[in-house]
Amino acid sequence: MAAEMSTTLGKISIADDLIASIAGYAAVENVGIVGMNAKTAGDSFVELFGRDNMRRGVKVTVVSPDVIDVDLFVTLEYGVSLPAVAHNAKSNVKYRVEEMTGITVRNVNVHVENIRV
Repeated sequence: MAAEMSTTLGKISIADDLIASIAGYAAVENVGIVGMNAKTAGDSFVELFGRDNMRRGVKVTVVSPDVIDVDLFVTLEYGVSLPAVAHNAKSNVKYRVEEMTGITVRNVNVHVENIRV
């Protein structure tokens, strides 16, 4: 289901995959996040062939047509402050998605699944 917003000229639909890509780029901009973890079979398949996929490790849930939740499944660098990196990622993803799409981000949930040395 795509997120939508209405304007005086009509409706604008923004695909979940586009929102996930924006969130993925915003997440890996943060110091301490070294990777995103695959959450679907399609993500794992793309990962096997080494193609870059910024949607990997991002789940977008449309709450209402103009409100979304974002879940990030990340790998962090060993030695960083987990709460600080998670807070920065949440702030950056919320800002970037709202700025680029105009859609309200209600929650950004960070799931730390791995730590890499």
